[in-house]
Amino acid sequence: MQATNAPRIRGRLRRLWRENPYFSTGMALALLLIVMTGVLVWKNDFDSFAAFGRSWVSNCVNICRNNAVVGIIALGMTLVILTGGIDLAVGSTMVGMGTILLVLMDTGKAGVLGALGIAGIPAILIACAACMACGAGAGALIGVGVTKGRIPPFIVTLGAMNIIRSLAQHFMQGRAAPAVPDAFKLLSNQVVLGQRILPVVYWLVLALLLHWVSRNTAFGRHVYAVGSNARTTRLSGINVDRVLVKVYALEGLLIGIAAIVESARMGSMNTANAGQGYELDAIAAVVVGGTRMSGGRGSILSTVIGMLIIGVMNTLLNLLGVPPFLRAAFKGAIIILAVLLQRKDAE
Repeated sequence: MQATNAPRIRGRLRRLWRENPYFSTGMALALLLIVMTGVLVWKNDFDSFAAFGRSWVSNCVNICRNNAVVGIIALGMTLVILTGGIDLAVGSTMVGMGTILLVLMDTGKAGVLGALGIAGIPAILIACAACMACGAGAGALIGVGVTKGRIPPFIVTLGAMNIIRSLAQHFMQGRAAPAVPDAFKLLSNQVVLGQRILPVVYWLVLALLLHWVSRNTAFGRHVYAVGSNARTTRLSGINVDRVLVKVYALEGLLIGIAAIVESARMGSMNTANAGQGYELDAIAAVVVGGTRMSGGRGSILSTVIGMLIIGVMNTLLNLLGVPPFLRAAFKGAIIILAVLLQRKDAE
């Protein structure tokens, strides 16, 4: 009986691995967590199981918190890639929106809202709303360039990447660093249950909301349809251009939220270095999570798992003492291996 059932079980597991992104990415994440646990035990001399447990939980919380901002950006990147597009401007857009946010609520002499007599919580709320609105507007403009201008997303976002960061650097040149209100910093640094987990909470709440939208609304179905076959979708009566503009605008809104979380966490926004490489990490999380680069297939929640895989992998490289200049090479190799093993395009 056991010999008879073995081929059936192997076949079922093989189908799950190839067809279910939650299974394949979940197994990859579980394996990395097991390896990380072993490395923690090997590298540290814990005097009790409780000490080990505290260290393990602390590492997991740090992984989630350190990747929450990129994780929020990756949610929007998932929608863009589901339509068959790409966005290389996410890191620069975050810097641009963060600059707007900090200049508006700067408590120093150069603060815009302060000059208008607006301070405290109202200033924070107005600045955050403006940051998100400008992010959505920037994303919508990129969407218009893709749809009305008929310019490939790669080219539009490559240009936007340089334009937005350059404008932010030029605007902040010679200005004193904005003074951030302490109340604003609590948006990311408030201690809850002994940990600063609010960025993780924002990330997971947004992930659940967008997962519901992608699976249970007409907009979500249109996103998948556009990525599967844009021409057929257009012939069926769906306004493909409108869907694409909405997708890029939604991603811009999420980047605005990411800028708020990052600015609150760091208390500043470095226009030269902040956000560098975020586009590659976001794309990696989406691809490792099983979303097909050609569009039409993928999942928001699998991107969350993919982001966690990238985060655990980075922690493992740090624990193992891999030289900084080699970590990117290891990351690239593991990403390629993960995608190869998942065999998402092996039809």
